[in-house]
Amino acid sequence: MIKLEGKTALVTGASRGIGRSIAIELAKQGLKRLFLVARNRKKLAEVAAEIEVFGVEVVPLAIDLTDSAAVNIAIAQAWRDRGPIHLLVNCAGVAHQASFLRSPLSLIQEELALNLMGTYTITRIIARRMAAQQEGTIVNVSSLMGKFAAPTMATYSATKFAILGFTQALRSELAPYNIHVTALLPTLTDTDMVRDFKTFRWVVPMTAEKVAQALIIGLQKDSPEILVGWQSHLAVCCHRFAPWLMELVLKIATPELEPQPNPNEKLREALAASR
Repeated sequence: MIKLEGKTALVTGASRGIGRSIAIELAKQGLKRLFLVARNRKKLAEVAAEIEVFGVEVVPLAIDLTDSAAVNIAIAQAWRDRGPIHLLVNCAGVAHQASFLRSPLSLIQEELALNLMGTYTITRIIARRMAAQQEGTIVNVSSLMGKFAAPTMATYSATKFAILGFTQALRSELAPYNIHVTALLPTLTDTDMVRDFKTFRWVVPMTAEKVAQALIIGLQKDSPEILVGWQSHLAVCCHRFAPWLMELVLKIATPELEPQPNPNEKLREALAASR
């Protein structure tokens, strides 16, 4: 069982959605100090104001996790000035829904840079310090899409699969340093990031607050993976014992996206017109 009272935690992606709800829920557990990391300084300040009423020292850190130099400097200063971090929750991420064949390269790169490399960068910095102090807990927020990929979410699914593999590797590798590593796997969650998505049929979105509560329960049980909601448990069970059925369900449930203009088609049209 992981004790949170009197500890210091850092939550990335804390300005909105699941990250914000996790930060608030952690504050209720008697933390001494809470670092909030996100790019939007104004939204971080708003979340910090909400959390301070719980008597927790809140330290907003406006950092772009894709900027490794800035992350290194900010974490080094925070550790030096405020003391050690005992819990890291990697929640920062972005998702884009699109047909893979028509996905702009810039959006693919954004998902890979933030979801994967951003998580890797800050984890590497903090895990080294946790190893030196022989204590720590790391939570990587993956997704149910890290268990089985979803059409129209190819890059997002790829990053969440990678985060699960990353988590499993760290769990064994960091255990000798008394560092616990776990994965949180929410299903579709009602946040501003996905409200413009075309949802999968039969999937009922859950609230970010329920995801945060599930995390606290999972930490208390020291669970290696924390599935959130009955839909997640049912889907994983189905995928394990009847993967063909899960593939069929995903095929039927996947929303039809409106055709997007293909850059190659536009180029061909332009060349044809110039002849």
